[in-house]
Amino acid sequence: MIELQEKIQQTAEFIQGKGVTDVEFGLILGSGLGELAEEIQEPVVISYNDIPHFPVSTVVGHAGQLVYGSLSGRKVLAMQGRFHYYEGNPMETVTYPVRVMAALGIHSVVVTNAAGGVNLDFTPGNLMLIQDHINFMGTNPLIGPNDENMGPRFPDMSAAYDGAYQEKAREVAKKLELDLKEGVYMGFTGPTYETPAEIRMARTLGADAVGMSTVPEVIVAVHNGMNVLGISCITNLAAGMQANLNHEEVVETTERVKEDFKTLIKETLAVL
Repeated sequence: MIELQEKIQQTAEFIQGKGVTDVEFGLILGSGLGELAEEIQEPVVISYNDIPHFPVSTVVGHAGQLVYGSLSGRKVLAMQGRFHYYEGNPMETVTYPVRVMAALGIHSVVVTNAAGGVNLDFTPGNLMLIQDHINFMGTNPLIGPNDENMGPRFPDMSAAYDGAYQEKAREVAKKLELDLKEGVYMGFTGPTYETPAEIRMARTLGADAVGMSTVPEVIVAVHNGMNVLGISCITNLAAGMQANLNHEEVVETTERVKEDFKTLIKETLAVL
């Protein structure tokens, strides 16, 4: 059985062989948000299916490919489609792309997601700067033997979302006259949407938005010593706050606010 470190190295070497070099930022683009990758200049597109040891995304709204090139003057590697725990993937698979990004020398990750609004002041279409998260997935991607070459046994999560990056995003939002909300993202496993009782619990625990991704990837990014900026697109109000919930609304709302989202990310990248 090939060790994880060896798999990561083989994957990274394959990607580098496609001309992917000197990458600064990894972009993990959530449901309906992958269109940002289409603005990458001089793109090199690599299908997940072609990459050794790489998983495949099965969710509608996820293209399933890496896109490398320049965005806002920075060298980026964007994931159009991520891997979720609810798809039956082990956490090692969910977070594998982040490990590969670290092996490619990427120093920072921008994670985005579609999320349900828990904060009573939020409305669908808001963008939320993630200040912190609550891991409510019942597991952790670092459970198991620890490879000290990747990171410490007990990573400090006190500042998982980089404070300086958050400040830059705030400045950009202010310049754009964009009403950027801020808050705590709470990660559930899915694939069911939360119950109204679970949303009341989430609000009581201090969550402003809920979703089914992001938390594992951020934990592994921090483990690897990477800087993280997180943005949620509030696509709907959570259970008990609106009539019903469906994935079509998620994609529809991201479509409506995609220009604000893309502009915020591009302008922020330019000043990071």
